[in-house]
Amino acid sequence: MTKPSRPGRFISFEGIDGSGKSTQARLLAEALREGGSPVTLTREPGGSAGAEEIRRLLVEGAPDRWSPETEILLFTAARRDHVEKLIRPALEAGETVICDRFVDSTRVYQGTARADLRDMVDALHASMIGLEPDLTLVIDMNPEQALARGLARDSGEDRFEDMGAGFQHRLRRGFLDLAAANPDRCAVIDGMADPQTVAGRVRETLEARTGP
Repeated sequence: MTKPSRPGRFISFEGIDGSGKSTQARLLAEALREGGSPVTLTREPGGSAGAEEIRRLLVEGAPDRWSPETEILLFTAARRDHVEKLIRPALEAGETVICDRFVDSTRVYQGTARADLRDMVDALHASMIGLEPDLTLVIDMNPEQALARGLARDSGEDRFEDMGAGFQHRLRRGFLDLAAANPDRCAVIDGMADPQTVAGRVRETLEARTGP
């Protein structure tokens, strides 16, 4: 698919639950703003009013609340609203958009780790979204440590963490496989260090891929 012409750049962060990607997305946004760049920091599911309403349906409740197929439809609906209301307008205004998760999470969670539904995810994304990040940073971390960190937050949004360690291992393999299959867009960052050290790795990778 040809990327649409746009003045802004789109950076996504991906990784298993508790990997620290949300922290890294925030730290990168802060660093870019300090350098004078206009930045929109957002997240998925969520980021727009309608998408935040759908988020609660997806991240709260019992692990078996939804089938993988239903989750794909809910994520795509939330993403469509997010892209329409926030992401595309920010990119068209020349901003850097940093998103904590985007379609790659759906490709891995519902398309690979929960079920063999990657073709369905890609077909819906192509027809309803049609937007890929310019750069995707996958924060890689030991699944047991990441899961312990994620559950310790006790955020009330633990539906996917509650699917267990085996699920987190499948997720990690899915993200690493996706990054290997898309080397021009994806970069894997070792997340097994303190946040500032990982943030330095993120900035080095960003500069190497896109320039200062």
